[in-house]
Amino acid sequence: MRILLVEDETAIAATVQYALQAAGFGVDHCLTGDEARRLAGAVQHDLAILDIGLPDVSGLDLCRELRRHRDLPVIFLTAQDGEIDRILGLELGADDYVTKPFSPRELVARVRVVLRRGQRQAGPVQAAGDFEHDCDGRRIRYRGQLLDLTRYEYGLLAALLQRPGAVLSRAQLMDRVWGDALESGDRTVDTHVKTVRAKLRELDGDADPIRTHRGLGYSIDVGGGDAGMV
Repeated sequence: MRILLVEDETAIAATVQYALQAAGFGVDHCLTGDEARRLAGAVQHDLAILDIGLPDVSGLDLCRELRRHRDLPVIFLTAQDGEIDRILGLELGADDYVTKPFSPRELVARVRVVLRRGQRQAGPVQAAGDFEHDCDGRRIRYRGQLLDLTRYEYGLLAALLQRPGAVLSRAQLMDRVWGDALESGDRTVDTHVKTVRAKLRELDGDADPIRTHRGLGYSIDVGGGDAGMV
């Protein structure tokens, strides 16, 4: 497993790098967002640890950029402990959020948890009507075209695709997709449904497979064809 560490405080970076390497991880350390962008384009990483307060770019913006290309698990490091920052980090698709000062051993444990979580979600490619779900790659295609999804958008759509036609309540979706994001609420589900719908329409202007059931929740109509395994 290879970790991308983006941290401009060299003392913290050295401690984290040592702890990760001692635990058996390969580590690529970058001091700036620009350096991280170049490296991420050349090396396939399994997880990124991003400092929010980088000298040239916000770690939040860097997270957005990295996740445009693939669904990379992300843990944020920050000196700030504000609720808004935590919520924003999790909404962007971060898998965890660690406030400085922190124990390097605890960070290593969190890295392992995030990586195990991703491995548990792995599985075969599933074809369901107009959708194709690559569980290993955490990618979803709609009518043959790849959807550019954030972590939580992907989780929401994947949860609906597990049971096409079934109505899932907001509480059920919160539990399945945002179980580790304690600051999120019901409006988070509605917001992500809206953004997923917009991305589906970018691929097909007439696309509207997500159904709203007032007072109940959401379901998905996968379109023609039977669900199956390929």
